[in-house]
Amino acid sequence: MKKKICILGSTGSIGKSTLEIISKNRNDFDVILLSGNSNFRLLISQAKKFKPKYIYSSNFYLTKKIKYFCIKNKIIIINDLNLLKKIKFDITIAAISGIAGLLPTLNIIKFSKKILIANKESIICGWKFIYKELKKNNCSFVPIDSEHFSIFNLIENKNMNSIKNIYLTASGGPFFGKNINLKKVTPLQAIKHPNWKMGKKISIDSANLMNKILEVIEASLIFNLPISKFKIIIHPQSLIHAVVEFKNGLSSMLYHYNDMKIPIANSLYSNFYINKTSGNNFSFKKNLSFHDADIKKIPSIKILKLTKILNDKGFILINSLNEILVEKFMENKILFTDIVHKLLSILDSKVVKNHLKNHQIRHIKDVFKTYNFSRSLVN
Repeated sequence: MKKKICILGSTGSIGKSTLEIISKNRNDFDVILLSGNSNFRLLISQAKKFKPKYIYSSNFYLTKKIKYFCIKNKIIIINDLNLLKKIKFDITIAAISGIAGLLPTLNIIKFSKKILIANKESIICGWKFIYKELKKNNCSFVPIDSEHFSIFNLIENKNMNSIKNIYLTASGGPFFGKNINLKKVTPLQAIKHPNWKMGKKISIDSANLMNKILEVIEASLIFNLPISKFKIIIHPQSLIHAVVEFKNGLSSMLYHYNDMKIPIANSLYSNFYINKTSGNNFSFKKNLSFHDADIKKIPSIKILKLTKILNDKGFILINSLNEILVEKFMENKILFTDIVHKLLSILDSKVVKNHLKNHQIRHIKDVFKTYNFSRSLVN
């Protein structure tokens, strides 16, 4: 029987990769819901090919653009996932980028048997709410970012007390090992990741290693381990995605080619998946190198030393402020180096310290209040 699939963020890089896999395995999957925010032409193209029953979008202008197409093709447009009725997706891929992905992720869980999340912002800002919904609705969860997918597989059925350290690998981004004036880096240069094809925001995060800071926070929440258990190492080849060091002296690592379709496909097929596209990609000829992440050269690592900030309120601030500052950089309003410099400065300010002292995250609304507070801190 075909698995019923829902893809939140089908026009983004993760969504497109997922649909590439499904297109080669049409006998295994039935795409029931697609969603997009602005790229209506791609969304229509996807809908023509996969013929979903639903299209979800909260963007009024996008729904207006595709309304006639949907009427003609008997596709139901919804702007609220709670409008779904009497449906249970076998697998949902939650890949709407940024804080915008949090509410849709929370709302889709009750309609899903299994959810694959590729939105670190949702986990960082709302993990305790996501976890509660997962338990309440008996929905299983798999992280599909390559690092967390690797950790998930490496520690499966392991005693968590046996773990000494977990190493997350970072490519180093496009500027690692290069003599370049980072103050003069342009957005176009920053998004040119050397190994991965990713969205603009995450590519910029990779260029200054903010993505790795966020991934450490995300991993700490998902696996319920202290941040001090996690280390960052530079691995330019992006072939080893995580290393788990155990207290018994053994270490395990997971190798796969730098293609997001691999963790996605292996999560879609929870038991057995045959890669029909690339064959055997392991090569002993490939030199694997690892380097320490130098805090002097990579100032974003300082964030993981701010122990008073590393809590649910602080996580939201770190994520939100970074998202806002990356927007500013993309608009050429601040320098590339300002992203981390301003983030560290704001986190150390009295107004942030007072906010952390006087506010609690008790309800999902408090997450968005903190996000809006973050916007008020960036000039």
